[in-house]
Amino acid sequence: MWKFDFGPGEPAAGYKGVSPACSYTAELGYGFEATGQVYGRQRRTSAPAKDTHTRLRSSFCIPLNAAFVADVPDGVYLVYALLGDPLAETLTRLKAGEGKHMLPPVHTLPGQLAEVWFAVPVRGGQLRLAISGTAPRLNALEITPAPQTLRLFLAGDSTVTDQDASGYPYTGWGQALPALFKHDVCVDNHAVSGRSSKSFVDEGRLDIILGEMKAGDFLFIQFGHNDEKPDPVRATEPFTTYKEHLRLYIDGARSKGGTPVLITPVHRRYFNKNGTLSDTHGGYITAVRELAEEADVPLIDLSARTQELYEELGPEESKELFMWLLPGEYMNFSGGLEDNTHFHENGAVRIADMVAAAVKELDLQPLRMYLR
Repeated sequence: MWKFDFGPGEPAAGYKGVSPACSYTAELGYGFEATGQVYGRQRRTSAPAKDTHTRLRSSFCIPLNAAFVADVPDGVYLVYALLGDPLAETLTRLKAGEGKHMLPPVHTLPGQLAEVWFAVPVRGGQLRLAISGTAPRLNALEITPAPQTLRLFLAGDSTVTDQDASGYPYTGWGQALPALFKHDVCVDNHAVSGRSSKSFVDEGRLDIILGEMKAGDFLFIQFGHNDEKPDPVRATEPFTTYKEHLRLYIDGARSKGGTPVLITPVHRRYFNKNGTLSDTHGGYITAVRELAEEADVPLIDLSARTQELYEELGPEESKELFMWLLPGEYMNFSGGLEDNTHFHENGAVRIADMVAAAVKELDLQPLRMYLR
């Protein structure tokens, strides 16, 4: 277990102290990235200074769009965080890695401390937590290996993947999904931009998932966008090779005692003149629906759900779900952007909500039991 006490002053017993000036180095193995601003406070208290609970409550860091990193072996971890301020109202957001939404925004009133938990996968030997919010506080972290945690693996393309922070607000729906589950579930997103059901397998990415999957885990599968492209590395035909490749995911998950779930591809934002949505996926949607019935696999029909959402919002309002950005609106896209395929963070959150709603409607146990 790694235990960190944030803020100025001496750390609580058994914790490593992390002051606002604690910058990450490879020798130290933990600390704040040098790019962020971090401040700290230690509130006065009448309780004994050596009392661990009092120390953790009264001293904290205030990270302003900063990230804390800790070197840990690859695996699944349970993270406990203590957040709050004895004197001030707070609002803290926590994201892992490049921007996984690990929790809903954490709000506390003056004197209130929030104890929160989440499960997170670590690859590359380092856990990175980005802290932001209108009034963020970070009092303590405890990081514990949790290899038996139920894992929800995601296989998919750019509409699902964890997008780099350098591309914000570009966000995959799988990036927003972890915040919708309690710490009993680790959402492990293996989706990668530009992949099809075929190229994902050919690159060995399915083998990596199956190598880590254990009985009771889930595998959510959404492909189609790149299967449609006339590229021999990625292209499949909907009712033959597309189905054949998707069966590899189904059979692989079942061979490990896991549960596969098929997901129809989310729609692109293209409208007909009469205000109805134009279907760019064609037979690929039908093929997934047929395969779910043939193989007796649960189906989350995001094609139907996104069509209903986009048409309800209409051609203009639906732009807010996608990467339709005005020049100067976001510094990562200073010239603006008009993208009808990839989601803005707002859109990714809406789609993740749809996935969670489907888990409930399909009664996918025990996933449903662990929804927040």
